[in-house]
Amino acid sequence: MIHFLQENTHFKNIQHKRLNGYDNVNYLLTSNQGKFVFKTYTFEEDLLSLLKAENECLLFLQNHSTNRYPKPIPFTDGSFIKIADINGQKSICRILTYLEGELLGNTEINVEQIQSLGTLIAEMDAFLLNYSNESSKARKFIWDLQYLDLNEPYFKYISNKKDQSLVRYFYQQFKENVRHHLPYLRHAIIHGDVNEWNTLTRNNEIIGFIDFGDVCYTPLINEIAIAATYSAFNKENPLFFIKKLIQSYHKTLPLLKEELDVLYYLIAGRLITSLTQSAYSKFTNPENTYASISENNAWKLLRKWLTINPIHAQNEFYKAVGFEVEKPKPIQDAINRRYQVVSPLLSISYDEAIYVDKAAFQYMYDKNGNTFLDAYNNIPHVGHSHPKVIETGQRQMAKLNTNTRYVYDILAEYSEKLLATFPKNLNKIFFVNSGSAATDLAIRLAKAHTSHSDIMVMEHGYHGNTQIGIDVSDYKFNHPKGQGQQSYILKTKIPDTFRGKYTLNDDTAGHQYAQESIKQIKESPNGIAAFISETIVGCGGQIPLAKGYLKEIYPAIRNQGGVCISDEVQTGFGRLGDYFWSFEGQGVVPDIVILGKPMANGHPIGAVVTTSEIASSFEKGVEFFSSFGGNPVSCAIGLSVLNVLEEEKLQENAKIIGDYYQLLMKELQKEYSCIADVRGEGLFLGFEITEWDSLKPNPKLARYIKNEMRRRHILISTDGPFNNVIKSKPPLCFNKNNVEQVVNELYSILKNKKR
Repeated sequence: MIHFLQENTHFKNIQHKRLNGYDNVNYLLTSNQGKFVFKTYTFEEDLLSLLKAENECLLFLQNHSTNRYPKPIPFTDGSFIKIADINGQKSICRILTYLEGELLGNTEINVEQIQSLGTLIAEMDAFLLNYSNESSKARKFIWDLQYLDLNEPYFKYISNKKDQSLVRYFYQQFKENVRHHLPYLRHAIIHGDVNEWNTLTRNNEIIGFIDFGDVCYTPLINEIAIAATYSAFNKENPLFFIKKLIQSYHKTLPLLKEELDVLYYLIAGRLITSLTQSAYSKFTNPENTYASISENNAWKLLRKWLTINPIHAQNEFYKAVGFEVEKPKPIQDAINRRYQVVSPLLSISYDEAIYVDKAAFQYMYDKNGNTFLDAYNNIPHVGHSHPKVIETGQRQMAKLNTNTRYVYDILAEYSEKLLATFPKNLNKIFFVNSGSAATDLAIRLAKAHTSHSDIMVMEHGYHGNTQIGIDVSDYKFNHPKGQGQQSYILKTKIPDTFRGKYTLNDDTAGHQYAQESIKQIKESPNGIAAFISETIVGCGGQIPLAKGYLKEIYPAIRNQGGVCISDEVQTGFGRLGDYFWSFEGQGVVPDIVILGKPMANGHPIGAVVTTSEIASSFEKGVEFFSSFGGNPVSCAIGLSVLNVLEEEKLQENAKIIGDYYQLLMKELQKEYSCIADVRGEGLFLGFEITEWDSLKPNPKLARYIKNEMRRRHILISTDGPFNNVIKSKPPLCFNKNNVEQVVNELYSILKNKKR
């Protein structure tokens, strides 16, 4: 290398030091003529033309400023690029001036620097608007945000499946919200990589930019998106710093509304490009630490970005440049419109309704720009808008959707994987389109198999909205406005060890409650076709059945000719942590299992799982057919949910996070006696709220807590016969930070309420 420099430059007394580089080898040269950067690249024909274009761009910028940008230095023959053998490898070589200054990444980035950065970027971009280069215009590469799609094949190198899902989510959002706008945005040649390691600063002022290796012709707003991404690293309030950057940029080079409309998603796009390429680089070259130098900061910001409502971000960008923020229509207008076409029987949650717009994983976004932590909704089982679920549904929808009278592989594929989670004797499945429909079918199966007509149900149980579903749901028929108990229904007392008759939460209470229920069974004048219950009664206030209870009830039901139905609509699919199906925790195997709600993450699907023997009894009747049950789209989405549960270890997460949740709540319970009980398993929890100094139910306080948490942008709800139980059953991607946020806010509410 030194020999080459001595022969091809006028430098004397050359000293060199190797510098960090992403995909090339750079050296700092010190000579009689000053400091320079000698850059070498493995020879590629296409790269040669790009380096020529980069040099031309830098030479053009010298007309703007001679000290803000590196200047290409010619070799002795007047050329700016030479092909040579460097360290035994055919290489492309070039020399640039070395700019003095401190790298921004080595400083504690402050507002003054951000404002200076915005101004200098704008001045550079404004000057480059007058520059054109055909090689730069023809360039199509992975770091150019308009070609974000090029990163998609590399997502698989992100080893953590939850992290990969986060990246895929923002990629989907880019496709949905940015891609179709790109051709209509202002385009220009830009630096393309204004990050903290390519920016020089002195005395809180930005003085220049280096490394123009990503120069490209792309939407102008991409320059700001990239700079904003790195400006927000390690910031508690990233939008504040991004706004300062936009503000100063806009004063010199005004931004357009349509550019700011896509900025939120472009920033996410830059983050996922950086993270994807870092993961790929670690896979191919684990020793190259430079490639992952910003990785931790990028993950931190991407997770923070998920908590920011896109509407809020856009509004803040508008405010930064003085654009008018469009206000959503009043929520009351939306409510009035709703009730013109929908019955008010479809109630709305919370005293102050939420005007929702989007949702992602454990967060929901409203029309006003607020982000809500969803600690309540158990239907988006693996997370709102999970990218794998969405991709699977879209792909299958574009391919085939029909009914089960045709033969297609996905029906058997999904059925096999789902049935593999059950005991071997539960080996037949009937698909429907909801948990309610599953309840209806389960009762029909039981009656067909047993030739009995009566059904034994659990106090406070809820199993659906069909007529049969209401008949077997004490929560509905025993309501003050309910239809009352039907003659074929036998209701048994809930084995509640907190408020019930027997409170020793060992096998003793379970046995005592079971004996009373068995007495009812024996005294029943008619044969009981089925006993139906959840193992944690949700509408009863998240009440776990007493230990050992079902071990005695199931045999008693079977001995008189009936079957046992486990309603797993709310408690199944790993939500309880220790078990995939809640009946496992009671040490029993039901004859029929009802599935619904989280089965397809919000897509309408339900199922009944049963034995071959029961299925055969049902087959003697009329044909069973469900127009939508078991259709290819539903099966594909259901299969994707099972795959996500497995890949992201969400059952294990439910156990870990659920235990942590209960631990913090029990600590809070020690200080606030109004939390009379903390119960449940995994991420299916209930917190009983009572009078401060007694066990008298306090629905007023529970409602206050629910609505105050909503005002603090956390979603929980209340249930139970007294409506005094706070229930929390969040998506299984919930994490410890989320739990701490819930408990800390609850602590603050109770502390202020007690004063």
